[in-house]
Amino acid sequence: MATLTIRLPDDKHSRLKELAKARGISLNKLMEEFSNIALAEFDAHTRFKVLAAMGNQAQGLALLDKLDLHFPQS
Repeated sequence: MATLTIRLPDDKHSRLKELAKARGISLNKLMEEFSNIALAEFDAHTRFKVLAAMGNQAQGLALLDKLDLHFPQS
C-alpha cells in the first residue's frame, strides 16, 4: 500500500475531516472513497470514448433523431 501526501488549504482540510466524521469514517477512508469515484468516472468515460470510436455515426445520428421526435423540445 502506498502513502500519498497532499497539500490542502486548512479550511478545506477541516471541512473534509468534518465530512468524514459525519459519515463515521476516517479521513483516509473518505479519500479512498473519493478516489474510487474519480477512477470509476474515468473508466466510464474511457469506455464511452472507445465504444463511440467503434460505433456507426449514421446509426447514432438516426437514433438521436428518433429521440428528438419522441421528446420534442419546448
